Amino acid sequence: MSATRLLLDTCAILFVAEDATISAEAKDAVNLAATDGNLFISPISAWEIGRLAAHGKLALRIDALAYFKAFMAHTGSNLCEIGLDVLVKSSFLPGQIYKDPMDRILVETARQLDCTLVTRDRAILAYGEEGHLKTLAC
Repeated sequence: MSATRLLLDTCAILFVAEDATISAEAKDAVNLAATDGNLFISPISAWEIGRLAAHGKLALRIDALAYFKAFMAHTGSNLCEIGLDVLVKSSFLPGQIYKDPMDRILVETARQLDCTLVTRDRAILAYGEEGHLKTLAC
């Protein structure tokens, strides 16, 4: 059985890294995707983790870059490239999605890579329910 390609939203990275409670479906999907080499993360999430740590909203025992790299190594995640296509097309997403530019970039990355975006973000999940994106609630 082949795993679905998954892209983890920044919150999903933090939940998985910190062994927080996530849905059984999401946990199984993440484990399978990691095993099959189908787990992806975005450099945007590294930036978001850095910003959270810099502003005291995320307490880390190691620096943010080391934390991100350790997560990649531990899960065998693939780092997505953010090319010009993703950046420009994230400005022209179909349907109604709020204006957070980082989330828009994650959404477009998932769309271009044909990934399911794993998130707890209600706006992104609602966007997925509109049929514009494959999502999995964690």
